[in-house]
Amino acid sequence: MSSLFSPLPLRSLTVPNRVWMAAMCQYSAAPEGDATGVPTDWHFAHLAARATGGTGLIITEATSVTPEGRISPYDLGIWNDAQVSAFRRITDFLKSQGTVPGIQLAHAGRKASTERTWVDRGRPIAPDEPHGWTPIGPSPVPFSADSTTPEELTEEGIREVVQSFADGARRALEAGFEVVEIHGAHGYLIHQFLSPYSNHRTDGYGGSFEGRTRFALEVVDAIRAVWPAELPLFFRVSATDWLDENPEDDREGWTLDDTVRFTKELQARGVDLLDVSTGGNVPDVRIDAHPGYQVPFAERVRRETSMPVAAVGLITEPAQAEHILASGKADAVLLGRELLRDPYWARHAATALGDEAPSPVQYHRA
Repeated sequence: MSSLFSPLPLRSLTVPNRVWMAAMCQYSAAPEGDATGVPTDWHFAHLAARATGGTGLIITEATSVTPEGRISPYDLGIWNDAQVSAFRRITDFLKSQGTVPGIQLAHAGRKASTERTWVDRGRPIAPDEPHGWTPIGPSPVPFSADSTTPEELTEEGIREVVQSFADGARRALEAGFEVVEIHGAHGYLIHQFLSPYSNHRTDGYGGSFEGRTRFALEVVDAIRAVWPAELPLFFRVSATDWLDENPEDDREGWTLDDTVRFTKELQARGVDLLDVSTGGNVPDVRIDAHPGYQVPFAERVRRETSMPVAAVGLITEPAQAEHILASGKADAVLLGRELLRDPYWARHAATALGDEAPSPVQYHRA
């Protein structure tokens, strides 16, 4: 058996293979009314197709724990019972196909209130426009020149957001999810607190490494307190803001050294796997994106801690994915755009690697 199609045990859960689907926003939920943030037939068909295609773990798109935490008005949410009920239909089907259903709990922070990516290139929606609102963040620092300046969270507001993450985890369990992933990457709220580029606070949630990581760790503690001990908890991190990777750029940001140090804190608090991505917090930084360009970040975290890691980023070929795992660079691979292009990538990869291709019983023939 290849490494790619070997099972991975995490707590009492066993993921059947290591071809996993990364969270990818679909911007297809209703923006207002009773159906706000509720998954639709599109979400069911989109996720179900990858399950029948043999994907071992599927993580939903960034699912907001509050209405104002959505990236766009069209994002999914997990703050009410209607959303829970609609998600249950999806998780039931994924599990019927042998796929583990995971949910990414998120809050967009200062990057909230934007258009869908195919409308005006995802421009910010001003608070006085239809479906717009004023974002919140660790500091009153807008993401870009045309973004709305966020309101700085008070300490009471921080506590409310932490509680919203815990409430979202409780609802995720009711909805049938077996993995929760905390979205701490890509310049969204938790990442905004982690990075000195976006966190200019002078209270206990800013300044030092301990201050900037405090909010993230409080979210982890709150979720781990309500999430069953037998089920795994993931954390998605941007391992670097890429400022330290560009010697000519003298701005200060989150670094790979910070990530390694932070990983040890996460593990001590019951996080079971680190989903290692990069970037998203500094809009104008130079990033050299090429096949597998983020894998070295995952590899270093895995080498310097005992935390299992998942690698992501321009992983497209079965042999490439197999090499990442067989050489010990990561414990799983997360595919994004490649699974949009080919929902049956796992089945095709198994055939290419000489493994038995996972497929629904309905496709079997005597």
